[in-house]
Amino acid sequence: MAKRNAPLDDLSRYGRLAEYNRKRRFDVTPEPPGRAGKKKATRALEFVVQKHRASHLHYDFRIEHEGVMLSWAVAKGPSLDSSVRRLAMMTEPHPMDYNDFEGVIPEGEYGGGTVMIWDRGTWEPESPDVNRALAKGDLKMRLHGKKMKGSWVLVRMRDRQWLLIKHRDAYASATEDLTLSKAKSVVSRRGMVGIARAAGASPRQLEQAAGADPPRTPASPARPTAHPPRSTAKPA
Repeated sequence: MAKRNAPLDDLSRYGRLAEYNRKRRFDVTPEPPGRAGKKKATRALEFVVQKHRASHLHYDFRIEHEGVMLSWAVAKGPSLDSSVRRLAMMTEPHPMDYNDFEGVIPEGEYGGGTVMIWDRGTWEPESPDVNRALAKGDLKMRLHGKKMKGSWVLVRMRDRQWLLIKHRDAYASATEDLTLSKAKSVVSRRGMVGIARAAGASPRQLEQAAGADPPRTPASPARPTAHPPRSTAKPA
């Protein structure tokens, strides 16, 4: 069993998932152990976005490539506005089994907090060679999700700092904020606090999850029903 902070050499058999396994204790966290998946030629590439309230709120954007999920932490979540550039910090690759994880990582564990499957679907590269595009730091893609659709690009600034940008197309919008208009899980239809409560989160994690849900819009007061004027006519 992989233990957090174990020497990286001990986990070399996990290849690109060695860092993922090193950071987690799988006898404590409900997250899946890191095992590389096998790409089938007949299956479309997966992508997933997981809303994650750990030490701070962010959205983990993940795309399948060569049997693992390449991952970026997007602090404010994806934006449909093509003029907005969202900072996306590249993190360690995750196993494909992680695409089905929604729940709570216990306090004290790496990434402890509530995780929501905020969006999921398939993706196709618009760059002809994905490895070359990643090395160059300019990966164009088309997303087919329930929330994120159309053409997007990841652009590297330096080291692990990238930008996630929506291209101008029929799905771009300067007014809609998906993190507010479509805030619930695409799997459970729950908000963050609902997921936390169902997974038995600690009181502190419940409070953090509640703060990660968008505020509820207060209901408008009901208008008084208009009554017809009472007739004063006397019966014949």
